[in-house]
Amino acid sequence: MAKRRLRNRKIRIVAIGSALVTGGAVATVLLPSANAADEKTPEQIMTMCQRAEVLNGKQQSIFDFGGHPVAGPSFASDNCDFVETEFETFDGPTEKASIDFPNCEPNATEPAKVSVTWQATTAQGQGKYTVTQQGGAGGLFGALSGSWVKHKGTLDMTVRSATAGDTEQREVPVGKVLHMEFTPKMQRMTGEWRVRIDAREATTVTNATPEQNFAAPEVVEGPVVLPGAAGAPGVVDGTSKAVLTDC
Repeated sequence: MAKRRLRNRKIRIVAIGSALVTGGAVATVLLPSANAADEKTPEQIMTMCQRAEVLNGKQQSIFDFGGHPVAGPSFASDNCDFVETEFETFDGPTEKASIDFPNCEPNATEPAKVSVTWQATTAQGQGKYTVTQQGGAGGLFGALSGSWVKHKGTLDMTVRSATAGDTEQREVPVGKVLHMEFTPKMQRMTGEWRVRIDAREATTVTNATPEQNFAAPEVVEGPVVLPGAAGAPGVVDGTSKAVLTDC
């Protein structure tokens, strides 16, 4: 009788051990992977880029992004580069750029000669992320400015808008209304910000960590800006035309 009880007890122990093994296997499957834990949102990646020790090949100071040696923030990554993958130019939206000049008098018999002054303003460079929409020379916006240098139409990212305008002598036929329209020439640069955190060797207080790489896609567009004369602000490139409508 005693032997039978012992055998039953052994069976129960084996069964419990099997259940623990099975449960451990299930737990292993359900645990999140290390890669998933390291994933970052594009906004987090952009912050890491802004706080990179080296940004587009330029050594940064923590003061470049509002850091502080005691209160922080400090460097969030070792390196960040913008890598361009595509560049294109295209016509922007056509806009009315002047007031109307009518020649609609009942007794009008000849074309009216008018001096037409027109002006159009186009918003400057715009990126997907807040740090590339600040309209200043520093930070990521300033780093992007250098990427336009190799293109004929450079994008001046130090100002929020650029203008085009002129004064032209025109004739308005009888029974017509004249106004000027302007179509800006636009440019779009597509690429991605690539952030790297270097591998770290183990120390007496920290574990070794592998190299980590992250990427955030970026699209920046704005007008083609022609150099201004004698140091004046650049002007938007594009096409102006006179448009005639009936009275």
